[in-house]
Amino acid sequence: MAAHLEEQQELDNFKYFWKKTGRWIFALLILAALGYLGYTVYQNRTASQNQEAAAILAEIVEKAQNKASQNEINAELTKLQQSYPHSISAAQATLMAAATEFDAQRYDVAEGHLKWVLSNQKDSLIQALAAQRLGVVLLQQKKYDAALAALDTPVEADFAPLLMETKGDVYAAQGKNQDAVKSYARALEQLPPNAVARELLQMKLDSLK
Repeated sequence: MAAHLEEQQELDNFKYFWKKTGRWIFALLILAALGYLGYTVYQNRTASQNQEAAAILAEIVEKAQNKASQNEINAELTKLQQSYPHSISAAQATLMAAATEFDAQRYDVAEGHLKWVLSNQKDSLIQALAAQRLGVVLLQQKKYDAALAALDTPVEADFAPLLMETKGDVYAAQGKNQDAVKSYARALEQLPPNAVARELLQMKLDSLK
């Protein structure tokens, strides 16, 4: 009899707990499940989009290797940029396009490509590469202030020497040798001891002393 009463008391306690808090816990569990489902769907969708973007990038590379017309390549690039603007593939393709335009001395077009990358891709390495190349493109156009502004783009410490060295190039082109020396010296200080770039950077620094 005592055992039966104890079981009844536990049942009554559970009913009371469910009435007061159980429904809220159930609702939270449902929300958590929906959140997890949404995250999984997002991850799958992102993976699918990355694959589609990579396929378009492969088409661009193939067209470039087969000497397709620039109009064809530009059409594929525009498609990639519009459909998957934040993908690494779009950034890679746009950086390639910027290099092609730079080699052809179409600096204004290269500048537009690099600014697009900076606006749409937040990966730290891509940001550093785009900022450095934009600085070089602007330097070629003698847009010195704009070049220095581009090279002030915040980047991770590992990539800072790359931008600092290019700053030195801008100052040297302006004849501001003291500023150039400071930039080269700072870049050299931040480079690892075994970095390949140290030798060329040291040569630039020595030439201004």
